[in-house]
Amino acid sequence: MIKILNTLSICILPSIVFVVLIWAMVKKVPAYEVFTEGAKEGFKTAVRIIPYIVAIMVAVGMLRASGFIDILGNLLKTPLEYLKIPVDVLPLMVTRSLSGGATIGMFSDIVSNTGADSFASKLGAVIVGSSETTFYVLAVYFGAVGIKKFRHAVITGVLADIIGVILAVIVCRIMFL
Repeated sequence: MIKILNTLSICILPSIVFVVLIWAMVKKVPAYEVFTEGAKEGFKTAVRIIPYIVAIMVAVGMLRASGFIDILGNLLKTPLEYLKIPVDVLPLMVTRSLSGGATIGMFSDIVSNTGADSFASKLGAVIVGSSETTFYVLAVYFGAVGIKKFRHAVITGVLADIIGVILAVIVCRIMFL
């Protein structure tokens, strides 16, 4: 079964490209020209969203470098322990809305430090899987289409992230403690 899945996964992307090219020939669409036009549009979009991505990266870098997360962890240590939430998971809760890459890096550190079967690792995995990089998504997608006013989207996204973290804690406490 694994050999079949490996073979299938190797063949899927070339098959998709082949089907698209055949479909373009059938429909008499100039595939290369259409592809290059799409690439031009993609490049324009990438250039338009660069400032937003840089802002998110700077914000995450500042949070990490300033020690804010460590200070917040020290301040919230007692309430987190009372709620049986490992302090190690706090950086995930703070940065998940900002950056997926930073969160995955922090999650990797949690797994390395506490072990894959620890409650902190399991909770971290559920948090990573049950929340979104709200500010990154808003920056990229809203920036790509030129939307400047996204106050309500920010509030909704952050609220969804908070609810996701709360539910992750509840579910993990039920399943793993």
